[in-house]
Amino acid sequence: MNTSLVLQYAVIAPLVAASLWTALRKLAPKTTTRWQAAAMLLRPHRGAFAQRMGRFVQPKGATGHCGDGCDTCGTCGPADASLSMGTASREQPVTFHPRRK
Repeated sequence: MNTSLVLQYAVIAPLVAASLWTALRKLAPKTTTRWQAAAMLLRPHRGAFAQRMGRFVQPKGATGHCGDGCDTCGTCGPADASLSMGTASREQPVTFHPRRK
């Protein structure tokens, strides 16, 4: 293999791995949390660098407050009560215009 081809693979492989990891964290957060717990980076006997990396890669958990945006309970709604009721102020009719010639 060429040196340039090896260099190309060395640059592309970490980018693909990082994008795969990001997609997994967004699409399967419970699975990645289990994997990270299995890696044991946050164990007390680990070094300071390993614990710092474990905290860095750990996804942010929902706090249970309405401000975190989890919307798992379905009770977090808009602050304005009229917006949640679906009043006419939110409705906008669809208007079709003929094509210009």
